[in-house]
Amino acid sequence: MLKRLSLSILVVLALVAPAFAQTSPDLQSAVAFFQKVAPIPNLVYLRANGWEGKLDIYAQRSSPERPVSPVVVFIHGGGWVQGVKETSVLRGVLPYVAMGYSVVNVEYRLGSVSLAPAAIEDCRCALRWVVAHAKDYKFDPDRIVIAGESAGGHLALTTGMLTRANGFDRMCQEENDPKVAAIVNFFGITDLPDMLDGPNKKPFPERWPYTVQWIGNQPNRAEIAKAASPLTYVRAGVPPIISIHGDADPLVPYQHSVRLNDALQKAGVAHELVTIPGAGHGNFKPEEWQRAFASIEKFLAAHVVAGKAPSTASKP
Repeated sequence: MLKRLSLSILVVLALVAPAFAQTSPDLQSAVAFFQKVAPIPNLVYLRANGWEGKLDIYAQRSSPERPVSPVVVFIHGGGWVQGVKETSVLRGVLPYVAMGYSVVNVEYRLGSVSLAPAAIEDCRCALRWVVAHAKDYKFDPDRIVIAGESAGGHLALTTGMLTRANGFDRMCQEENDPKVAAIVNFFGITDLPDMLDGPNKKPFPERWPYTVQWIGNQPNRAEIAKAASPLTYVRAGVPPIISIHGDADPLVPYQHSVRLNDALQKAGVAHELVTIPGAGHGNFKPEEWQRAFASIEKFLAAHVVAGKAPSTASKP
């Protein structure tokens, strides 16, 4: 009961944050939220290395007219070495609930628990958990979206683009690959070798070498970096991808999203890049966040709700 209460208080606090709301929210807004979704905190989806991986569910309440809902699996950021899922309520839960999605808010092993590629393996397990429990929470397994910010954007990309054949599913062996309808990438890293030993090792970010911290001094670090890079897996048939990135980002090079967008165009994959001029690493203005989520809603409406297959490329 205490955990449920704490989660509820967190959601209410997020609802009254002025940076999110277009108008001043009040108690009525909070009541409307809890009438719309059923929050279920801290369900264990994986145990590894003495660590329990947990997720929070915000399930849309079903009705005879709408027996199942599409679902967003959201992954928090923090350079793979810090961060908690609870900080994602404001930007990782509420906007998607407002769009009619259920949300599964996921945590994963940070670098202090297990080095790369453990976080990738965990998020793949979380995706499989969502598919396996779709009936329990009235999720539509054919309309699963993976979303995340920063390191979470990277993990959203790898979670949605990888297949069982890529070798990251050893923690959660299943015969079939889960279906992902679309990916939302907020300023995620797409080229790890570039950040590890390439041109952008400095100054991205010289003061916080998160990629080095996550990969560590493993003898096959170059191989791990390439295998963990979303750009490695661009091909025809990957899910539609929308990226949002400030072109003055000091932590993740804007060119990472540009290069991903160009590669998706060449592969014939539906895609969009929303550029926030002059913006840094997620410190967008309220109207810029509104623009970003309006673009996301339109993109998902075309490729998820409308049920389009992930094959047709959009305009660059």
